[in-house]
Amino acid sequence: MAMAHGKRAFKYRFYPTDAQAVELSRTFGCVRKVYNLALAARTEAWTRQERVNYNQSSAMLTAWKKTEELAFLNDVSSVPLQQCLRHLQVAFTNFFAKRAKYPRFKSRKKSRTSAEYTISGFHFRDGKLTLAKMAEPLDIRWSRPLPEGARPSTVTASRDAAGRWFVSLLCDDPAIVPLPATDAAVGIDVGLNHLVTLSTGEKIANPRHERRDRARLALAQRCLAKKAKGDGANRVKARRKVARAHARIADRRRDHLHKLTTRLVRENQTLVIEDLAVRNMVRNRSLARAISDAAWSEFRSMLEYKATWYGREVIAVDRWFPSSKLCSTCGTLTDKMPLNVRTWTCDCGTSHDRDVNAAKNLLAAGRAVAACGAGVRPQRSSPGRQSAMKQEASRREP
Repeated sequence: MAMAHGKRAFKYRFYPTDAQAVELSRTFGCVRKVYNLALAARTEAWTRQERVNYNQSSAMLTAWKKTEELAFLNDVSSVPLQQCLRHLQVAFTNFFAKRAKYPRFKSRKKSRTSAEYTISGFHFRDGKLTLAKMAEPLDIRWSRPLPEGARPSTVTASRDAAGRWFVSLLCDDPAIVPLPATDAAVGIDVGLNHLVTLSTGEKIANPRHERRDRARLALAQRCLAKKAKGDGANRVKARRKVARAHARIADRRRDHLHKLTTRLVRENQTLVIEDLAVRNMVRNRSLARAISDAAWSEFRSMLEYKATWYGREVIAVDRWFPSSKLCSTCGTLTDKMPLNVRTWTCDCGTSHDRDVNAAKNLLAAGRAVAACGAGVRPQRSSPGRQSAMKQEASRREP
């Protein structure tokens, strides 16, 4: 039986004509308007203990288009408007399943501006993409080729805060197939001095992208702060300059993380990481900037979806597991291990690098979970009993 290929979004930058920019900007505004109207209607119904589903929201959209006040919704393609209602339905589904907070209204200034087109809303042939309501194809910079014979199922046009235009094409990618199985496993300890430390002893430097552009970003933010608040042209230009500085940082960070995670997933069958509560950690005002720049959450997200693509396994160890305080040789648990202690010597005589030791302990804990199905919290020693980690270690000894 043929193996189904995975789907991958290919994102490209494009340069719209004036007419295309106007059409897309109008579409973005209508998408935001419909989303907010539908959310307001569903919220009002919720106060009356009623539920509104997608079909009812779609019927509301048809009625809105017939009113004089919202007649401008007929000027743009109906496909992105229907898609935003589907996105709202997914948001409510996630809310009722307690996977997300209650949906929020879209802001004209802060929310992402985008419009999603399904196959009925665009035309793609011979490498040229034409969206609905447009007379000519988009001027796309094809920075990398699409898979041979690819037919996009959805297309998303967007504009970021820096004023750059992007189009994302969702296609079946034949390259997304499980890689050959391997016995390699690695423990991964994330940090600030080194972005990643592996159980093999390898340390990968933290590029600190935000620090490299901090002076440029600070200058742009000071210029923005001096501009009068409002929608004046000077303030818009200053705001865009700040956005470009942020975009430059984010692009370099994302590129580095993609290269690193792809390499780790290709080389290892099992990857063990720590289940860090990054949202709580950034509340530390002394480390918030450095933690945000390291992008640990994005690193984990990339690892997980690439592992799913290529048939690998990611194991997340409990955040309370004392990976730094536990000797990876004898299993002795040290009472205290301040952050400024980077190397230490156990009572058994083994000298440890703090990060390498933590990575080794994470790998052992992950193996214990896979082999014994036990938890990874430390177990207090008791007569005649061994922790899952020590059981796994004894199994490997000759």
